[in-house]
Formats: sequence, structure tokens, C-alpha cells
Amino acid sequence: MIVLRLALAIVPLFAFLTAAAAEDAKGSWVAISEEVTSQVKPGYPGKTAGVTVDPATGDVFMVVPDQGIWKSTNQGESFSRIDEENIGGRCETGYALNFDPAGKRLACFMIYGSSASTTDGGKTWNRWKTSHLDFGAVDWEKTGKALLGFRHENHAIITLSEDGGETWTDLGEGFVRLGMFDSNTLVCGKREGLLRSTDGGKTWSEVSEVTPRGFVMVVREGIGYWPTEKGLLVSRDRGESWKIEGAERAIAHGPMFGRESGHMVVVGREGFLETTDGGENWKQVAPLPEGFTVGGVGPNYAWDSVNNIFYASSMGKPTYRFRR
Repeated sequence: MIVLRLALAIVPLFAFLTAAAAEDAKGSWVAISEEVTSQVKPGYPGKTAGVTVDPATGDVFMVVPDQGIWKSTNQGESFSRIDEENIGGRCETGYALNFDPAGKRLACFMIYGSSASTTDGGKTWNRWKTSHLDFGAVDWEKTGKALLGFRHENHAIITLSEDGGETWTDLGEGFVRLGMFDSNTLVCGKREGLLRSTDGGKTWSEVSEVTPRGFVMVVREGIGYWPTEKGLLVSRDRGESWKIEGAERAIAHGPMFGRESGHMVVVGREGFLETTDGGENWKQVAPLPEGFTVGGVGPNYAWDSVNNIFYASSMGKPTYRFRR
């Protein structure tokens, strides 16, 4: 009788797990953060607030407010905390977690908590001497030690470190978006258009009238990319000139790259869009999760190009996974 009751109890559980796995496999958004958030007490606003993926391995990095950064090596099936209490606060934008496109190196620009970076996929951490940063850029293709951060609560100041976060120099107020090719060559924006500096932010000149949607420029193989309402804004001369390349699509996040530079994923109101030809053609490959937007504050989106999986997180929401 006991064995029969146990069997009857297991059947519904097995059916539930099978149905959840089938739903995940069919291409639906599935929450993957409850195992962590049920064990720890997230800070305000609860649940999770940040997600990114190591482009080289597909490992997932998830932020739990005031509970650090958690890593999964099995596509979100399980997580463990890895930051050794060097990461605090939360991500308020989708540009706070900045991964080296080549993998392993990650810079975490955190607000209401400590910021830090890792060069080995989270095994060790370098805690910065400043924090309360909304988002930031890194010169990944040069030294990997030059950091350009943004503080919205301090007159929209951008601040520069050339030594991996040990010292910082404020460069000016009134900025909204930022990017860097190296510590001297910066491309930033105020309300409209883009400005370029070749002397580390001492002087600026206008280089584009187009206003990007994204807050942080992405650099791959020396080429700069910004998402805009008209498509990808691209510079092939280190920010001196810019033009829209490829098909016109309204995009706000990305690009995120596959193995080849022409293989990209971006996110806009249509959801996740993919191109394999450098933006000449785009196709929708995943919708936005229910309740998610593409506004600057809140949503985080990530793409695991190794396993072809998408992730999403936003302040006060679970972290979700979408298998294609």
C-alpha cells in the first residue's frame, strides 16, 4: 500500500516535470531562477536583476539583488554563487554586465552595491575602488583594463579608469550613452547624436547626428556598433564616421555575436532578431518574454550562441530561458 501511494504521488510530479521540459523544448520562456531566489533573500526589488552569457562557453551569469552574481555551467539548470561577495546591488539597465566578446572576461557595473571584474570566468575577482555605476564600456581589444562608467544620479557624469578600477577620473556631465575603442578614443552621446574624443575625454567633436537607442557601444574586430531605430549604426574607422548598415529594423539592445562577426543577434520590440549576413537580412527567432520591454531601464537580454539559447532578466522578475 505504501509503495502504491508513493507511486501515485510520483506520477503527477513526473508528468509536471515532463510537461515543463516539453514546454521548454517547444520554444517558450521558462523561469530558471527560483532555485536560487527561494534559498536566499534578494534585495530590492526582489527576484533577479541582470543576466549575461560567456560568449566562449555559454555559461550563464545571473545577478540576484544584494546577493551577488551566480553562475550556471549547464544552461540554467543549476546555479552557484561565484563572486566571493565582490558584487553587490543590482543591474538597472541591460548594459551593466559587459562581457568580452572573446569570452572569460566580464566587467560588472553595479548600482547600489560594489562593482568588480573577472578575467577568468568568475574564478577570481578584482573589486573596483568606485561603484554606483549604471553601465559601462571596456577596451576589450586593447588592454581590457580601461573602464568607462556612467553615473545617472551624479549629473550624468562619465568616469574613466585606465588601471582596472583602481583610480577614476570624471570626464564631464550630461552624457546619456558611451563607448570606447581605447582609453583615448571614446565615442559618447548626450541628448542627440554622437561625440568623439581622441584625447581621453578632454575635447570632443561631433561625428554623427544619429541618436542610438542603446546605452553602450559594442566593439568587435575594431568595428563599432550601436543599435538604433533605423538599424545598426556602424563605424569602421574607430568612430570617426558612422552610417546605418544593413536592413532597417528598430533595435535597442546588442549586437551580440556568434562565432563569425556577421552572425549577430539584437533585441527590439519585435523580440530577438538574428542575422547571418552582417545585418542585410534579419529574422525573428524569439519573442520578448511576457511583461518585458526594450526600454533602457530594467530589461537584460543575453544570447548563448554555443547552445543557441536566449535569456532575459529584469528588475523584480525571474530570469527566463528560451530554447530554440
